[in-house]
Amino acid sequence: MAILIADITSVSDLLRSGHLVSEHDWQAWLVLLLAAVAGLMAGRLAAWALRRLAERNAAGGHASRAHILQGLAGPAALALLAVGLELGVTSPWMSPAVHDFALKPLRLLYLIVIYWYAYNLVDLIEVAARLRPGADPALSRQIVLFVSRSLRLLLVVMAALNVAQAVFEQNISTWLAGLGIAGLAVSLAAQDSLKQFFGSISILLDRSFRIGEEVISCGYHGTIEDIGFRSTKLRTGDGHLVTIPNANLAGNPIENVSRRPALCRVVTLLVAGQTPEEKLRDLLPALQGIFDREDLRGPVRPVVQKVVCPPQVRFEDIQGGDFRLSITYWYAPATDPDYAAHAERVNLQIVAALERVGVTLIQPVR
Repeated sequence: MAILIADITSVSDLLRSGHLVSEHDWQAWLVLLLAAVAGLMAGRLAAWALRRLAERNAAGGHASRAHILQGLAGPAALALLAVGLELGVTSPWMSPAVHDFALKPLRLLYLIVIYWYAYNLVDLIEVAARLRPGADPALSRQIVLFVSRSLRLLLVVMAALNVAQAVFEQNISTWLAGLGIAGLAVSLAAQDSLKQFFGSISILLDRSFRIGEEVISCGYHGTIEDIGFRSTKLRTGDGHLVTIPNANLAGNPIENVSRRPALCRVVTLLVAGQTPEEKLRDLLPALQGIFDREDLRGPVRPVVQKVVCPPQVRFEDIQGGDFRLSITYWYAPATDPDYAAHAERVNLQIVAALERVGVTLIQPVR
């Protein structure tokens, strides 16, 4: 940093003294201006051409090639501008003072071009994950987010070290040695962060849940919105966003509601003990027949673990002299928003069956 400040000071002294201007005629500054404008125009033209090529490749189904070209557009424009500036300041009409001062800013521009393009290429991981046949979209997105964030963080650190060495002429070997000595202290101070980081790795490996799934854990019930390095964000049913440390999730039971194969519903009917046997015999098939209706039968015969689960109506027990009947059925898919409407239609058919047979309940349906 001290070297760069010294360079800026020397050039500012030249500007104040007027020597920098007096040593160059107007042709030299015109050449520099023309070179910079040519580099700027060439960069814009290259960026436009690369974006057009990217659009054609995307339309042709070449997503990876399109992303490579699209990500190159911005860095290519900056690179050509840097080339134009370099041609201008290294022309024979420019003094060594200008060339020496411009060397480090140009080197900085080239480093920005390299790491900018590498930063853009990280998105190729997501493109490759989408194109992989048979890949689970939710799991792929989860892993892609984790890997891409890690790579981008690594690129930022590498860029900072490279700029420090190439532009500011700092000895990064000394820095790295110092970091090694301070590593123990940092690791001790960041124990909690490291614990959360390894908790996120455990979540990814166990595949207990994915983004978009509904879970119950640590006393919260909601939908997973994001899985980060340190914590996981969960949106509860009332709209609140809860941030749970990954170490807590990794160390606590997780109930994944989204992965249930079907919703199980049990309706209990309590009939008076004075009800005649004939009416009970008529009521059971009447209740069973509810699920044979065209508008109700579709979602109530799911296959759970390769076994068909049909609706069941039973005379379950005699409780205190009264008769307890139960209706059990499974509704699939478990996340279907029409479940409540279907349950309402079932309830209305139960009431209609009771009225037809002439049976009265002694307590409400549960």
